[in-house]
Amino acid sequence: MRNKENAKLFRKAAKVIPGGVNSPVRAFKAVGASPIFIDKAKGALLYDADGNKYIDYCLSWGPMILGHAHREVLSEVKKVMARGTSFGIPTRLETELAEMIVGAIDSVEKVRLVSSGTEAVMTAIRLARGCTGRDKIIKFVGCYHGHVDHMLVQAGSGATTFGAPSSPGVPKDFTKHTILLPYNDPDAVEKAFKKHSDKIAAVIVEPVAGNMGVVTPKPKFLKTIRRKCNSNGSLLIFDEVITGFRVRYGSVQPLFGVNADITCLGKIIGGGFPIGACGGKARLMDKLAPQGGVYQAGTLSGNPVCVAAGIATLKLLKQNKPYARLEKSTRKLCSQINETLDDAGVVHTINQIGSMFTLFFNPGPVTDYASATKSDTGKYAKYFAAMLEQGVYLPPSQFEACFISTEHKQSHFDKTLSAIRNVRFALQGI
Repeated sequence: MRNKENAKLFRKAAKVIPGGVNSPVRAFKAVGASPIFIDKAKGALLYDADGNKYIDYCLSWGPMILGHAHREVLSEVKKVMARGTSFGIPTRLETELAEMIVGAIDSVEKVRLVSSGTEAVMTAIRLARGCTGRDKIIKFVGCYHGHVDHMLVQAGSGATTFGAPSSPGVPKDFTKHTILLPYNDPDAVEKAFKKHSDKIAAVIVEPVAGNMGVVTPKPKFLKTIRRKCNSNGSLLIFDEVITGFRVRYGSVQPLFGVNADITCLGKIIGGGFPIGACGGKARLMDKLAPQGGVYQAGTLSGNPVCVAAGIATLKLLKQNKPYARLEKSTRKLCSQINETLDDAGVVHTINQIGSMFTLFFNPGPVTDYASATKSDTGKYAKYFAAMLEQGVYLPPSQFEACFISTEHKQSHFDKTLSAIRNVRFALQGI
């Protein structure tokens, strides 16, 4: 793999950008490497500054479900850009995207567009507190909800403890109202509500975790949260920034028989452009300003270019119905990866749902953050580097999700499996 230009660009970036990157995981520190710099992308492929070509299983961390530079999406974006890129005034496109989201998710009657998943979560939590008049929030270890101060917490000494800041710059007072529980533990949820019942404004959870690697919910987990929220007058917030329109058209809520009070979205609804949204029943959403007293605002919220890309993407997903095919392809690929690594005696487990999966170097099962962190991160780093050399780009962290797009073909999967066969025996002795 040629790497001269990538290295040069990283040195240059490090002089003017903290760490040389604008989001930490891009620095490749978790895999002990230096980042590649992407020059262009098309379909399922990335091309870096040195001209190396990669099959992309990161897909900009999930949004590019139709692949990179999709012709029809770009066509709509170009039309809108020609009329102007930002107005700070309403456009009909905002309403069109909102109508599509409302039509796709039964639990959402109104939606507020913002510019990122972090903003969506920030808005949802403020709204939940404003609607309930309570302060405390339950979140789960290993679930990432953006870099909102009161969501950057780490576990204390007990299962129902309050969190402590996990980053310098976050005051302890900001996290003292955040209760941190283990994911997939309904008993911990029961205990937390018993202890703090009338103080809990909301529970926020990834219905399918994607930020400790892919971890699916146990049967009782989400239903227990829903039941306790109902009985205590608390709100349930689903963070579907990753899963929204990724696993199925709309939300994963019907898959688990649990509806959220507020749903946070992002990634796919922007078609590769910066966007976020939170939505719920009208009685809740109408508490937001200007109709209600809960304040939220944003200059670029509902940006016409981002919204146009999202509309085009959702129209294609609704029209082409790719989800069953994507899941079948992903399941088959995971099965073949399993067989290849089993034959080589490499200890691993794969979690998969829809077109999302994570290969853990861990005997499994991986059901929460504690079990995920038993993975051999050193082995993953070696795997990442070896696969990159073979022309396959994976997430530069053991604890992230891989994604499949509609542009991934059998030839891409065949090359991926060939690459794994080439590196599998090197993983045995690590």
